[in-house]
Amino acid sequence: RSRWSCPRVVRSAAADGQAVAVGPVQTTEAEVKTPAAAGRRSAAVVQTAGGTKESGVKEAPLDLNPPRGTRDFFPDDMRLRNWLFDKWRRASELYGFEEFDAPVLESEDLYIRKAGEEVVGQLYCFADKGGRRVALRPELTPSLARMVLAKRGQLNMPIKWFAIPQCWRYERMTRGRRREHYQWNCDIWGVGEVTAEMELLSCIVRFFESVGIGSDDVGIKVNNRELLREVLHKNGVPDDRFAAVCVLIDKLEKVPLDHLRDDFRALGVEGSQLDSIAASVRADQTVDDVAQLVGEDSQAVKHLRDVFDMADAYGIADWLVFDPSVVRGLAYYTGVVFEGFDRAGELRAICGGGRYDTLLEMFGGEPIPAVGFGFGDAVVVELLKTKGLLPDFADTSVADAVVWPLAGGDETSTVQQAAGRVATRLRQSGLKTDVILENKKSKWVFKHAARVNAGVLVVIGADEVAGNEVTAKRLCDKEQQRVTLDGTHLEDLAAEWAMG
Repeated sequence: RSRWSCPRVVRSAAADGQAVAVGPVQTTEAEVKTPAAAGRRSAAVVQTAGGTKESGVKEAPLDLNPPRGTRDFFPDDMRLRNWLFDKWRRASELYGFEEFDAPVLESEDLYIRKAGEEVVGQLYCFADKGGRRVALRPELTPSLARMVLAKRGQLNMPIKWFAIPQCWRYERMTRGRRREHYQWNCDIWGVGEVTAEMELLSCIVRFFESVGIGSDDVGIKVNNRELLREVLHKNGVPDDRFAAVCVLIDKLEKVPLDHLRDDFRALGVEGSQLDSIAASVRADQTVDDVAQLVGEDSQAVKHLRDVFDMADAYGIADWLVFDPSVVRGLAYYTGVVFEGFDRAGELRAICGGGRYDTLLEMFGGEPIPAVGFGFGDAVVVELLKTKGLLPDFADTSVADAVVWPLAGGDETSTVQQAAGRVATRLRQSGLKTDVILENKKSKWVFKHAARVNAGVLVVIGADEVAGNEVTAKRLCDKEQQRVTLDGTHLEDLAAEWAMG
């Protein structure tokens, strides 16, 4: 008999260190019982008639780090993550977007159908136990397209949806680029006018402003994929090579042209033809420059002019820059594309998006005009850190009040029950309340209350239980009062003191 495991992921020098799925891998029962046979150092436990026994192989120490390219989120990290997500949600809601989500695990075919070759090569993909090919989502747009197609005819267009999904790509890590990240997505479906692009661009700018980033820090490069298609047509590049040439043009900002000539030559683009294309997509070109090449009657030129004209009305003109080399790496973009960039040049693309009117056709549906963007968490945190704009969570209040049952011996149970009743009352009144769960000395209790930034300490001992009262201590100045448990005296005082 045989068993099937997940595909093995190996490193290949030819793939520049990227992961390659080579499976599923068939293993025998003996291999399952004896991991050492597969070169793994572990203490294999094998089944015997008398129970289990150690194989004698030493167990390797457990690696306490998360998998390479991923992160743990300790409470301080979660405070930052929640703060960022709240900013994203607030910006989305200001522009009338509704939140949605989709499974992190999708059919592998969903991504292979439409993504660029680079994304397909970065998939975390495997065969599940039913033999189905699945993948961890590298982005959310295909899932959104699947959902829209599934509800075709039932959705009231236009739709404006946003999400903050966790995404996975096995890619080379750099500053601000990880193998898992959270990504803010906003998408508008059912609008073919550039008014949709303007809403998205304005939403991005409002977020930047809400965290203290200005147009001197960040800009947004804007281009049109159709304009690039027209430029390539003028230079003799056929449609069937457009996507492949776009991938190479996308690299020109990071890789010198001479290093890419062989790749262009393999696509039939070389010599003066290549030099002409490279000159047309230089960052110093203006819309007027490119319009002279393709003609003023170009719809792509018109759409770009509309974007820059409307930018004044939205108050974001200082943020936008025309850059004919911007194509974005995904094959499904069809019109205006844009990319946020660090003006200091220290970080990779901060965010990006564009129009993808024909995406549903790749899944067998009728086209619906659509445009959206993605905005990763890792790179924007790096930007905020560089600018000294990360919030200080040192004064974050974990608890408004701390309840301390102070008793021992036979009275312990009675006092603990009373503490539970008091804590419940405070929580029901809306106060974040922590309870000291073990018998602790006063020094420890006060130190703990300071660590959680509580405003009030509520002490309950045997005397307080007998008198139906508690002792409340205001921690900022150590003022204390005996407070009856009748009525809402305790809740009112605790709320006042917790507010400082």
